[in-house]
Amino acid sequence: MTHMRIAMVAAAVAVFASGCATKDWVKHVVGKERVETEQRVGQVEQRVGQVDARVGSEGQRLEGRIGEESKRIDAVGMKVKSVEEATEATRGVATAARERADVAVVRADEVDGKLTRLWTSRHKRSVVDTVRVQFGFDRFELDDRAQTTLVTLVEELKKNPALGVLLEGYTDPRGPRSYNLELSQRRVDAVRRYLVTNGVEMWRIDALGFGPLDGKETPDAQKRRVTVTLTLSE
Repeated sequence: MTHMRIAMVAAAVAVFASGCATKDWVKHVVGKERVETEQRVGQVEQRVGQVDARVGSEGQRLEGRIGEESKRIDAVGMKVKSVEEATEATRGVATAARERADVAVVRADEVDGKLTRLWTSRHKRSVVDTVRVQFGFDRFELDDRAQTTLVTLVEELKKNPALGVLLEGYTDPRGPRSYNLELSQRRVDAVRRYLVTNGVEMWRIDALGFGPLDGKETPDAQKRRVTVTLTLSE
C-alpha cells in the first residue's frame, strides 16, 4: 500500500513537472515570436517612413515644377498681352494714317477746285492792291503787326463793296511738304477769320494755302506769309 502511494505521488510529480516544462516552452516560443514580430513591424515602419520621405520629396519636387510652370504661363500671358497691346496700337496708328489720307484727298480736291476757279476767273479781275502778312517760324497766329496791316484792308473793303480778296498762304521749305501745306492753310484761315470777324463777307474772300516757297533768292522769313490781294471784277 505504501509503495502504491509512493508510485502515485511520483506520477503526480512527473505530471506537474511536465506541465511546468510545457509552460516554459510555450513562454519561450511566444516570446521569440513576439520579438520577431516586433522586429518585422519595426522594419515595416522603417520602410513606410522611407516611402513617406520619398513621397514627400517627390511632392516637393512636383510642387516646384508646378510653380515654375505657373511662372512660365504667367510670362507667356504677359507676352501675349504685350503683343495684343502692340497690335491694337498699330491698328490705331493705321486707322489714324488712313483718316489723314482721307483728309488729304479731300483737301487735294478742294485745292484743285479752288485753283480751277481762280484760273478761270483770272482775266475777269484786276489787281487793286497787294500786301503781305508775315508770320513767325512755325506760327499761324496773327501778331500785332499783322493785325495792324489787316485793319487798313478791312476799312478799304468796307468802303468798296465791289472789291474782292484773294488770300495765298506760304511757308518756308523746312520740314515735310504735307505739314507745310497744312501750316500755310492755317495761316490763310487766320487771316480770313480776322476779315470775317471784322465785317468782311465770306463770299468776297478766296483763300488757299500753297505750302512751301522754294527759291534761295528770297529769305525764309519772307516766305512765311499770306499774300493778300484786293481785286476788282471787270
